[in-house]
Amino acid sequence: MKVLKKLFSILKFFFFVGIAFFCMCLFLVFYFLKDLPRPEFFTEREFPQSTKIFDRTGKVLLYEIFEEEKRSYVTLDKIPDFLKKAVIAAEDANFYKHYGVEPKGILRAILEDLKWKKPLFGGSTITQQLVRSSFLSNEKTFARKTREIILTLGLERKYSKDQILEWYLNQVPFGENAYGVEAASQTYFGKSVSEINLAEAAILASLIKAPYGLSPYNEETKKRLLERKNYVLDRMVELGFISKEEGEKAKKEEIKFVEKRKEFFAPYFVLWVKEILEKNFGENYLKLGGLKVYTTLDVNFQKIAEKVVKEGVERNRKLEAFNSCLVAVNPQNGDVLAMTVGTGNYEDKPLPEGCTPGKDCKFDPKVNVCFSLRQPGSAFKPFVYAKAFEKGYSDMTTVLDAPTCFGVWGGKQYCPKNYDGKFRGEVTLREALAQSLNVPSVKVLMYLAGLNEGVEMAKRLGITTLKEPFGPSIVLGGWEVNLVEMVQAYSVFANGGYKIKVDPILKIEDSKGRIIYEKKEMKVKVLDKRVADLISDILSDNEARAPVFGWNSPLYFENYKVSAKTGTTQDFRDGWTIGYTSNIVVGVWAGNNDNSPIKKEPGIKVAGPIWHNFLAEILPKIEKPILPEIPPEKEIQTQTSTQPQ
Repeated sequence: MKVLKKLFSILKFFFFVGIAFFCMCLFLVFYFLKDLPRPEFFTEREFPQSTKIFDRTGKVLLYEIFEEEKRSYVTLDKIPDFLKKAVIAAEDANFYKHYGVEPKGILRAILEDLKWKKPLFGGSTITQQLVRSSFLSNEKTFARKTREIILTLGLERKYSKDQILEWYLNQVPFGENAYGVEAASQTYFGKSVSEINLAEAAILASLIKAPYGLSPYNEETKKRLLERKNYVLDRMVELGFISKEEGEKAKKEEIKFVEKRKEFFAPYFVLWVKEILEKNFGENYLKLGGLKVYTTLDVNFQKIAEKVVKEGVERNRKLEAFNSCLVAVNPQNGDVLAMTVGTGNYEDKPLPEGCTPGKDCKFDPKVNVCFSLRQPGSAFKPFVYAKAFEKGYSDMTTVLDAPTCFGVWGGKQYCPKNYDGKFRGEVTLREALAQSLNVPSVKVLMYLAGLNEGVEMAKRLGITTLKEPFGPSIVLGGWEVNLVEMVQAYSVFANGGYKIKVDPILKIEDSKGRIIYEKKEMKVKVLDKRVADLISDILSDNEARAPVFGWNSPLYFENYKVSAKTGTTQDFRDGWTIGYTSNIVVGVWAGNNDNSPIKKEPGIKVAGPIWHNFLAEILPKIEKPILPEIPPEKEIQTQTSTQPQ
């Protein structure tokens, strides 16, 4: 009887101890669950995704706007099966068999911790890694590990393995600010994750272990990365995920990593687009919202623009002109096809000696001079002639090119001279505009078009920067404009009289692929087609301009009809060339950021060659060459004479 009582007492003791232990465990569970996010957080949260700015094809990524993470979310069905298996082989071979934690792995980690006398806590499953990166800090404490295990079990109970794997593959870091397999694939291989091969998949799976310690952009770490790739492939073979032959073939596969690209391509264009986006969406949303922005930029045109402008700037150094910019626009719809400044490098260093950025730099790479206010010189003249033609005067109307004063303006008599100091007597308006004669042009403004009406025409075509009071020198470009608006205004001549809005964005999609902005045709009739066509005809008349510019100036193209106008400010601070066909308008400015004068050379000398070299490469891509006219008698001879002479 005493034995039974003693046994009962022992059982009673262990029962209460067990109850106490259970209560303590329950208390710990509730304690560690306190303030933990619920697993539903995964379905309610939006993964932060970078905003991507593309070229017009959507195939070339120009720039990404992100907080700290570049990310593009992809669903599991878009991820190759061998990449899923490579990640499982590398990180958690029993992923589809366990319930979120692996006791063996935890025990092994504890033994290692005891060995090293540090709480290193290795052996985490994929689910644990996901929980840790999403909800918890990286501190190595028993409390954090306990919370991790509890939430992991809750997550596994609530969601399927495939869903957890999808979240993990879109969350895990791969280095170079790339988070998730899609961003990693684009960063390292320059293609979507759906397009990678087995060897590339093993590379991505390898990077998870140590994204920066296994970087392919360092010879030493790249060697370790390739070794780990082979280890992952061996593990895949060992687990039966791939055959030995497939593994060996993938080991021999040459891995082509894309070059660690510059921060952005076409920086001046991209930063303009970014500024527009920030005004409409806000800076924070751009960093997290995952927008896809398809721009109007033509990458091939942009590369040509950057090349010819950079060469031109180097060539112009001897003329003491240290900067230039180029803008190319489609006059039919306002698409900006190319935009570049100086060397094309926003981070260009070193700056010229003694330069204070934003103040006295002859070339400041941080400034997009395409939007800087500069005097256009004679490039302003076509607006005034357009007003005269609109009022009924023709290109055969004559004015007298002779010494003339136009009264007191700005406290002194205004008596302009022509660029070459010569006077030609009676000239037609065609000759006056084609040869860019100053005195006749002031007469056209003051006597034919009218001062205020000439200014009104410029504003009507899209120039917004002109400030009163106005005077006769405005026709010679004495007031400030910017290159982008000048190109937009010349587009009216190129398209037959329609004002278009210069717009660098084609469409914008949100993170779910829904179109939230799409460019619409914005054409407003502002000029009679007869007037626009007459201006274009005069500006393309090589014979009419030859007496001043020569027969083979940079404005002339033998097999193409191109309208063009130059501009030079009176004290040689700015040189311009703007020209066009019906398919493209190209404007070039050359000078110095600090507005210091260059050597006494006109716009056709500093801006003209850049403009010509760009169009020389572009025209064959967008225009049909003009075939020389064959006299009727020669045409008959050509048709009847088929034998060699």
